[in-house]
Amino acid sequence: MIIDLQQAPHLIPTLARWHHAEWSALNPGQSLEQRIARMSRYRTDEALPRMVVWLDGEQPLGTAALVQSDMDTRPQQGPWLAAVYVREDCRRRGIAEALISHVVAQAREAGHPELFLFTPSQAPYYARRGWQTLAVEDYRGQQVTVMHMALNSEQTA
Repeated sequence: MIIDLQQAPHLIPTLARWHHAEWSALNPGQSLEQRIARMSRYRTDEALPRMVVWLDGEQPLGTAALVQSDMDTRPQQGPWLAAVYVREDCRRRGIAEALISHVVAQAREAGHPELFLFTPSQAPYYARRGWQTLAVEDYRGQQVTVMHMALNSEQTA
């Protein structure tokens, strides 16, 4: 079941630990406490940012987010699919694909013409789902692939 993080703010510390372990290299100097505080921004009634969580009963298994900007080097582009994460023991079950599709649908419903993402390691995964590469570049010391998807087409993630 996919829910909005607003419905389960008690999950923020757990999700922040996952994200911190996965992406701390992209946010050098950011502590876990700072990440928890930053994730609190998803507790809003605004259209952006939004985070969705896949729950199995009460257990979170994965996340995905829709944010206005995810790369400080590309502030003119947005919105972005971000924070796509599935617990390691739950991967290859379609959870990420469902979360991504949910966020893509949210962006499309909000009238956004396109959606962006960047990934250090999953470009082939996204390319198989209709995302197109815009650039491969160094970002905060890591090589990342910047991708986008047109939302006014028949393609879905």
